[in-house]
Amino acid sequence: MASLSRKRGAGRSSVVERKNLLTVCRFSVKTLLDRSCFETIDDASPEFVNFVSILEHILSHRLKGQTTWFGYESPRSFWDYIKAACSKVPHNCIRSIESMENVRSSRAKGRAWMRVVLMEKRLSEYISFALKDFKTTRRFFEEGAIILREEAGLLADTLIGLNTIDFSFCLKGEGLDDSCPAVIDYTPYLKFTQSADSISSDEEEMRTLGSSGSESSTPDKTATAASIFTEQSNLVSKCKRFEQKYRMALEQKGYLEELVRLREAQLSEAVSHNKALQQSLADTHLSHTLEKQQLEYIIVELQNQLTVLKNNDLRSRQELTAHLTNQWPSPDALDANAVALDTLLYRKSTGEWEEKSFQSLEQLSAGMSLTSNTQGKEETPSLRGLCGSLTSVASYKSLASLRSSECLASPATEISSPGVTPS
Repeated sequence: MASLSRKRGAGRSSVVERKNLLTVCRFSVKTLLDRSCFETIDDASPEFVNFVSILEHILSHRLKGQTTWFGYESPRSFWDYIKAACSKVPHNCIRSIESMENVRSSRAKGRAWMRVVLMEKRLSEYISFALKDFKTTRRFFEEGAIILREEAGLLADTLIGLNTIDFSFCLKGEGLDDSCPAVIDYTPYLKFTQSADSISSDEEEMRTLGSSGSESSTPDKTATAASIFTEQSNLVSKCKRFEQKYRMALEQKGYLEELVRLREAQLSEAVSHNKALQQSLADTHLSHTLEKQQLEYIIVELQNQLTVLKNNDLRSRQELTAHLTNQWPSPDALDANAVALDTLLYRKSTGEWEEKSFQSLEQLSAGMSLTSNTQGKEETPSLRGLCGSLTSVASYKSLASLRSSECLASPATEISSPGVTPS
C-alpha cells in the first residue's frame, strides 16, 4: 500500500509539474506579446528572462543522462537533444552555434540557440521538427516528459505567436553564463480575483465596523460615507475586471489572427508546391510518352530494315546459285573416257613443238611412252599438274588451268627460243 501510494503521489506530482510549466509558458508568451507592443524585447526584459527560463525547464524536463563506458550516467543539457534532432532542419544555425568562440559549455550553447532562433523567428519550426523525430526524442527523454506528451504539439503552436515579435539580443551577455540557474518567477501570473459574494461580505464588514467605530459621528453620516465608499469600490473593481477581460480578449484575438495568418500562408505555400509537383508530374508523363513513341518508331524502322536486308541476302544467294549452275557443264555432256585436251609436246631432239590431240588418258600415256622410246635414253620433260581423275569435274578444271603451265602450252603461244627446255 505504501509503494502504491508513493507511485500515485509521484504520478500526480509529474502531472502537476507538466501542467504548471505549460500554463506559465502560455502566460509568458502572452506577456511577451503585450510587452512587445510598447518596447523592444532584449536580454534586460524581465518577461523574456522568465520565458527562456520556462522554456529551458520544459526542454530539460525528465531528460536522460549520458551513460559512459564505466556504466556511470553523466548529466547533459537540452542542447544535446536539439543538436541531434534538428540537424536536418533546412538552413539551421547549429553549426554556427557550435563554432562560437565565447560559448563553451553545452547549456550556454542551448541558451545562445534560443536567442538566435527567436531573432530568426523559427523557434516553433525547430520544436515541431524535433518532435517529428520520435526515435531521437525517445532516446533522450524518459517516460512522463513534456516533450513525449501530446501537449508538446500545443506548445509548438503556442510558440508561433512569438514570430510577430522583433527580438534584439547580444550573444555575449550574462544570460549565456551556464553558472546562472534558470529560475521561474511565478508572481506575474498569480492574480487574485475577488468574487461578488466576497465583495458584499467585505462591504457589510466595513459597514458594521464604520457604524460601531466612532461615537462622535452621527449614524446618518456614517451610513452615507460607507455607502459612497462601497459604491466607489464596486465601480473600481468592476472597471478592473472589465479591463482585465478586455485585455485578455484582445490578446487572444491578436494571437488567433496571427495563427490564422500563418496557417493561411502555410496553406498557400502547400497549394503552390502541390501545383508545381503536379505540373512536373504531367511534364514527366508527357516526355515519357513521347520517348516511348520514338522508341516504338525506331523499333519498327529497324524491323523493316532487317526484313529488307534478309530479302536482299536471299535474292543474292539465289542469283549466285543460278549463275554458278548456268556456267558449270552438266555431267551428261562429259564422256567418261573423253578428255578434250590439246597439248604441245616438246621434242628435245628436234627442238620443235608438236601439237597433238588426245581423246583419253591412255592415248596421252601411249604417246608419251612412244616419244620416250624413239628418243632412247634422252631426258624428256615431265608432265606436271595432272592430279586426280581426268573424268571428274575437278580434273576438268585442273586441265583447264594447265593450259598456262610450263609443260602444257596453247598452240597460239609463240616460242622465240626452241632450245630452252621448260623447267
